[in-house]
Amino acid sequence: MKLLDRYFKLQKQIYDYFGYEEDWVVIPIDDTTDMYWRLEENGVRFANSIKELLNEESEYYFHEIYKQRFLPKWVYPGKDYTMICVDTCVDGNKFLQIFNNAKQVKDEEDES
Repeated sequence: MKLLDRYFKLQKQIYDYFGYEEDWVVIPIDDTTDMYWRLEENGVRFANSIKELLNEESEYYFHEIYKQRFLPKWVYPGKDYTMICVDTCVDGNKFLQIFNNAKQVKDEEDES
């Protein structure tokens, strides 16, 4: 089936971009390239706007980093995009969540 062939070729291109190799568990990809985001100690916070991301009282999302021994690393930075293995802590859902580096918000102390 040509559609499946294209799907797996595209998936391989995405994995190659990040240097990711599937092992033990198949984790689906989640596109969050339209969200603002920042890495925190145990996870990634992301939101629709910088204001929502930085305001503790606003609506934002947070996923824990999915740390399993079969993965050599959990954060895969690329030139323009970063892929993070996340655990949503809801119904056992885990994702390879892809973020746009241009929308990453770093703490002021990280910038020095």
